[in-house]
Amino acid sequence: MTIVHDLALQARQAAIVLAGTPTAAKNAALHAIADDLLGATTRIVAANATDVEVARGAGTGEHVIDRLLLDADRVSAFAEGVRDIAALPDPVGEVVRGSILANGLRMEQIRVPMGVIGMIYEGRPNVTADAAAICLKAGSAVLLRGSSSAAASNRTIVEVMRAALVRSGLPEDAIIGVPADDRSTATDLMRARGLVDLVIPRGGAGLIRAVVEESTVPVIETGTGNCHVYVDADADLDMALSIVLNAKTHRTSVCNAAESLLVHRDVAEVFVPRVVTALQEAGVTIHGDATFCATDQAVVPATDDDYATEYLDLDISAAVVDTLPAAIAHIRRFSSGHTEAIVTRSIDTARRFTTGVDSAAVMINASTRFTDGAEFGFGAEIGISTQKLHARGPMGLTEMTTTTYVVTGDGHIR
Repeated sequence: MTIVHDLALQARQAAIVLAGTPTAAKNAALHAIADDLLGATTRIVAANATDVEVARGAGTGEHVIDRLLLDADRVSAFAEGVRDIAALPDPVGEVVRGSILANGLRMEQIRVPMGVIGMIYEGRPNVTADAAAICLKAGSAVLLRGSSSAAASNRTIVEVMRAALVRSGLPEDAIIGVPADDRSTATDLMRARGLVDLVIPRGGAGLIRAVVEESTVPVIETGTGNCHVYVDADADLDMALSIVLNAKTHRTSVCNAAESLLVHRDVAEVFVPRVVTALQEAGVTIHGDATFCATDQAVVPATDDDYATEYLDLDISAAVVDTLPAAIAHIRRFSSGHTEAIVTRSIDTARRFTTGVDSAAVMINASTRFTDGAEFGFGAEIGISTQKLHARGPMGLTEMTTTTYVVTGDGHIR
């Protein structure tokens, strides 16, 4: 616990400074971070190449490698994400609500920084920059505990960002990398209650479950993405085909990729053969019900486990449903509560679908791939929450704050 305890104490001191840092100073630091990340592109990509080489040598699957891999374009993308965060309104100091009470007291609920935020995450070293930038703008220090598989990448990115903070006159301990060479550092971070105000896990189901079950620090649960696309009886089938292909194949290794397809029986005779052919041409293996299996012998018979799986690869489960309520029931049974999409021309059906499913995001005639902080205009995201307390859906700046009630009187006593 000594290492994490000491790092958390350092972060808490930095958080005290950040809480009173003006917006302009935070924005200047974010621009400095973006500049330095771009300037260090060659160094970051070289460090990442070491991680990728080790991962491939260990037999890691290509869909996991894709999450780990950094190139110049990806470094540029997360550096620009930092600039986007700088351009967003600062939530700190925002008055959420306020009023003059009957007794003359002025009551205001004001957004304030969370304090110290711990991130425990797998792969995807871009999360290191995204999380650091969001926490900094929201006035909190962050402890970044990435996976050992991305150790060299994360270490390099953190070093670049800390140097930029020093150059900007802010405490370098506002961004701290936690060593990932021992699982105990993750456990210690989860149990640093009183030093760490919030822990956010981001990764696979096993990681998220471990953090939720073992942490004594409050947790915002970011969930896995067993996302569905439902093609309704009133769907534009050309639109539906385009959305299914994008949702499944645009990038398979991310949590907002579609993992399951449902088709209303009234359009199944026409749509199922079309979508089977299109998905197979894109290299997707379909795990389907009897109707899908009857369409092509290459379709794998689906089990309940298939319908419950987040593939993160070129696989999709598929079924035909008789009614909208049947589609909703299927989704409620198997969904992880991340994102569901409906393709329909019926406003009433869209409304019933939206209120019937119980997920963080619902897309109407749009791909599941849009559930993303940057796509929502948040600059970047610290994760996508599938729980219902404090934050739900893509979490940006606002979700990384809490509130304080400020009550002003004139000698009032009770």
